[in-house]
Amino acid sequence: DTFGMDPDALAAACESLADGHAGQLKAVLPVHIYGHPVDLSAIQGIVEEHNLILIEDCAQAHGARLKGQRVGSFGALGTFSFYPTKNLGALGDGGAIATNDPELAAQVRLLKEYGWQERYVSHVAGMNSRLDPIQAAMLAVKLQHLDDENAKRREIAARYTAALADTPLILPACADNVEPVYHQYVVQHEQRDELQQFLRARNIGSLIHYPVPVHKQPAYEGRVELPAGPLTVTEGLAKRILSLPIHAQLTDEQFDRTVAAVRDWVATL
Repeated sequence: DTFGMDPDALAAACESLADGHAGQLKAVLPVHIYGHPVDLSAIQGIVEEHNLILIEDCAQAHGARLKGQRVGSFGALGTFSFYPTKNLGALGDGGAIATNDPELAAQVRLLKEYGWQERYVSHVAGMNSRLDPIQAAMLAVKLQHLDDENAKRREIAARYTAALADTPLILPACADNVEPVYHQYVVQHEQRDELQQFLRARNIGSLIHYPVPVHKQPAYEGRVELPAGPLTVTEGLAKRILSLPIHAQLTDEQFDRTVAAVRDWVATL
């Protein structure tokens, strides 16, 4: 319902893989997709049972909370993207890793800059992934406004939900005890391509996040064993999802135009 990792499916996959791949399971990487926190309370129990590492993908969930706690602070590591379109975006590419483990922090610092402990001496095979000072300076200012902008996103999402509640669209669900940040407002309909074309004809942008699941991408198809067979939920969602405009600077006029266009399209069904 919330597009995130299903704890029951994770448990089944871990049990299946444990039989034939003992020792190969290393980590679980749930994605807080579209800014809605995954059910980590259930996932943490599975991770502990199988002695795995929990890594949170928070690229779309800056500031989101689960039971009052910020995402990115539950696992051994939390990863964040600062790509310009994110809730907390820089002028260019960037990202950060959060951890409260000093050893992991030290290892990440090595990996981000050539494996250097001292300058020009690589102790491990690292890379060049430093955040440049201009991006850091901009992010330090924008971070002060993140909670306010996320609140604006929640307000817009609530208005969408109220305005479209009587349509045949499946609207985003919100689980209990979470504070989502609505990086995207994703609706579902079997004829979403027609809806997108209708919106485009009225100069209203929308996007499909994401049209091709990872395991169906040409680069990865067949490389990862799927213990439970086809990922039917993922594949079904990819055919129905459409992201409507949402961001903290969305104007009332833009919002009203989008809602009116969606409702006009629904009237044609």
